[in-house]
Amino acid sequence: MMETHSVLATRTDMRVVMHERYGGPDVLGVAHAPVPTPRTGEVVVRVRAVALNPADKFLMLGRPAVVRLAMGLRAPSPGQRVRGHDFAGTIAAVGAGVVSYAAGDTVFGSSDGALAEYVRAKERVIAPMPPALSFDAAAALPMAGLAALHGLRDAARLNGGEHVVVNGAAGGVGTFAVQIAKSLGAQVTGVCSTRNMEMVRALGADHVIDYTVSPLTRSDRRFDVVFDNVGNHSLAELRTLLTPTGVLLTNSGEVGPDGGPIVRILKASLRALIGRQRVRSYLSTPNTADLALLAEMVVDGRIEPVIDEVFPFDRAAEAMARLATRRGRGKIIVSVAAAS
Repeated sequence: MMETHSVLATRTDMRVVMHERYGGPDVLGVAHAPVPTPRTGEVVVRVRAVALNPADKFLMLGRPAVVRLAMGLRAPSPGQRVRGHDFAGTIAAVGAGVVSYAAGDTVFGSSDGALAEYVRAKERVIAPMPPALSFDAAAALPMAGLAALHGLRDAARLNGGEHVVVNGAAGGVGTFAVQIAKSLGAQVTGVCSTRNMEMVRALGADHVIDYTVSPLTRSDRRFDVVFDNVGNHSLAELRTLLTPTGVLLTNSGEVGPDGGPIVRILKASLRALIGRQRVRSYLSTPNTADLALLAEMVVDGRIEPVIDEVFPFDRAAEAMARLATRRGRGKIIVSVAAAS
């Protein structure tokens, strides 16, 4: 039995941020699309805030080329043109089989095509939004927060007392990684530029390396976990920073000394077969339990989303341009106000 919010029942179309060709932020524009209806196991959410991620940029650019196998070779296919992934908002309708939510509930989570007034999402990739959480803060959590949590807790199996270095500590994943590592009892070194050093210390980092003065690879420390969110050093260089049984986590979609992300994953897999050091690429997928855990961590003060700037919906292209500079602190948010 589908429950439908009265606003959704009167809407036939909505505003979306989309692109009909690959390219830079200038290809993005506000257009109209049909309002989605929920299928079995899904909800439709009236979106209030969307957080951008590097993945949004790569899909917009159509790079690396492998993304076009799913998106469309020459141009994005009609179903792949709306960008955005992480959102927070209010449920407008629920589909058959949904038992945990009702229209009017505030939730956050992940689904393709979130840069829209309404988005359809599976029940298993959303979580309730605590009253203490703002829509902007909730939208900031899913992809970046889960990447940090799944990397440190699951892939690295981080233990209290271990020493972690976070390369890209001022970015979306990095700001969460510093805080989550501290919450797990680790000693944390953050790598960032001069202007971000004070912020990274405020997040809880015990040590901070200013890469504009001295590259991470010149550090004389050895780390139990190297969490690389930048990809600006080769795997071989980063392995020299590890303890004999340390873990290197690779988490960057940018092209670096080892090539693009696919080549880096293949090299990481091969290197993982040699010696006691572990080199790991990992997949982070949204799920209700871990989304709820992140929200709980915000409420009890263990982590705090860092928000660089909030852009209105009609300036989403500017928000994407800001993301593409790679100079933003934490998360970039697009505010969405659905028409009544």
